[in-house]
Amino acid sequence: MNTETISREDIIEAFNFRHATKEFDATKKLTQDDINFILKTANLSPSSFGFEPWHFVIVQDQELRELLKPVAWGAPLKLDTASHFVLGLSMKAPMVKHDADYIMHMMKDVKQFPEDVIEMYSKFYREFQERDFDLDTDKKLFDWSSKQTYIALGNMMTSAALAGIDSCPIEGFHQEQAEALLREKFGIDTDKYGLSFMVAFGYRKADPEFPKSRRAFEEIVTWK
Repeated sequence: MNTETISREDIIEAFNFRHATKEFDATKKLTQDDINFILKTANLSPSSFGFEPWHFVIVQDQELRELLKPVAWGAPLKLDTASHFVLGLSMKAPMVKHDADYIMHMMKDVKQFPEDVIEMYSKFYREFQERDFDLDTDKKLFDWSSKQTYIALGNMMTSAALAGIDSCPIEGFHQEQAEALLREKFGIDTDKYGLSFMVAFGYRKADPEFPKSRRAFEEIVTWK
């Protein structure tokens, strides 16, 4: 299979095109194929041990968007104008601890490992949590899950940019209040899932006011 279908120049151009869009053109909407394409790149994203500790809620109901505004100070304008608004959820300890039912489900039913591989994989995963990364609290486990979910976020925004679609990642929310709302109004089991980020997709209302600025390449790379 030949994967050299996009030039390096076009990829860099897409990265330059992408910016944190503060306001979208509310009259322009993504098609179902567009959003499915973006979500598929999340589905295909890598994760530690391949356990995919994420779930994505696409909030299109305007009443639910309104409910999010008071708990998400960074989101109101995006909630009003974005074509699609996504909540990035990450799994908490009951889902990702080494002895969780979900982990066994992933190995047995999704990956379809044979019993001897399940035994070996389980041993490695437990040692990873207890020894290598010291994931000994619920918060550490959630933070670890969030790291994986952010990989999917990056891939969604990059794939959107490659398709000429704008995005804006959002961490401007009160986590405890937001999760209470998700539990009460969205039917999310917040014992199992926590909110890591929000992200809006659509088409920019205007070009960025300022050009993209980054530190010099030499400042961020060290060769040894």
